[in-house]
Amino acid sequence: MPPNARSPAKPTGLECRMAVLGADVRLTPHRREVFDVLAASTDHPTAIDIFTRVKDRSPGISLATVYNCLDHLTSAGLIKQVHLERGQSRYCANLHEHVHFHCETCGKVIDAHPATDFDPAKFWNLPKGTRVTRTDLAIHGTCDACAAK
Repeated sequence: MPPNARSPAKPTGLECRMAVLGADVRLTPHRREVFDVLAASTDHPTAIDIFTRVKDRSPGISLATVYNCLDHLTSAGLIKQVHLERGQSRYCANLHEHVHFHCETCGKVIDAHPATDFDPAKFWNLPKGTRVTRTDLAIHGTCDACAAK
């Protein structure tokens, strides 16, 4: 490599995910910031939570822009939207097959992965010929910390 040449930048997690999924999304600086904040989160934040975290890194961003970014990233399959009853939607960067455990005492949302290989079409009594493309399942109860109180 010539002495003044720059080495190619290492692809970000979002760029790798887009390449693997074949997602066609224009990567704006705000979309990158929203994704980076969400990818670093383990608490399944709401759009308002994400806005609060992103505005420290990108002071000019608006809540409407965060919602717009989340909509684009969700539509492209780069993140998941999590619905828990009538509460605000939450967001999850974990694309592996999993469900969400929602503690009804403290409100925490925790990823729960299958203990073994899981085929929803074989586990659930679905209509004949059904093809499952994705699952959205939330399990509700009390987390270990709240149960110990």
